[in-house]
Amino acid sequence: MARMKFICDAERCIECNSCVTACKNEHEVPWGVNRRRVVTVNDGVIGQEKSISVACMHCSDAPCMAVCPVDCFYRTDEGVVLHNKDICIGCGYCSYACPFGAPQFPSNGTFGLRGKMDKCTFCSGGPEEDGSEKEFEKYGRNRLAEGKLPLCAEMCSTKALLGGDGDVIADIFRNRVVKRGKGSEVWGWGTAYGKGNNPEAKPELQPATEK
Repeated sequence: MARMKFICDAERCIECNSCVTACKNEHEVPWGVNRRRVVTVNDGVIGQEKSISVACMHCSDAPCMAVCPVDCFYRTDEGVVLHNKDICIGCGYCSYACPFGAPQFPSNGTFGLRGKMDKCTFCSGGPEEDGSEKEFEKYGRNRLAEGKLPLCAEMCSTKALLGGDGDVIADIFRNRVVKRGKGSEVWGWGTAYGKGNNPEAKPELQPATEK
């Protein structure tokens, strides 16, 4: 059984936000909620900008599932982490536990009232009947039941955002890295720790020269 995953290639993302727009339009996401968003680091710094599309990563050991006091989260056979809005009490624990900020709450309610949590479903709906109006109203369109991939990945103009079988998209990303020849730098090591500006770094040994 395939395990569905997302991968975003920071070397290809151009911050066009087509993935964000496609998601909101496809699922008619509530006001104040973005199931997917684009995050840019070093914004405005020429040559150092990096953008990445972020949503629920459907973790194998999801922290949202671990902290939910009413167990509204569940995992499908494809590894997609979904939730049941009929069970959700809006406590907000999942939003604090998730490192990606995936669980969100509508912002149009009164102060102190969270309402039902909403998050990325990998375009696979929810516990309601596949393709039903009730499922669409609560969770959006179920594209996986139609044999399709998440629309955010399909609409990515540069194919930076990949979604599907984890093994397949990992192979695609691995091939890109090999062709780039960038090695560990593809993971942003230089962006995070700098290049050649560490004052505590030991100088490289130079070969002795004859005088």
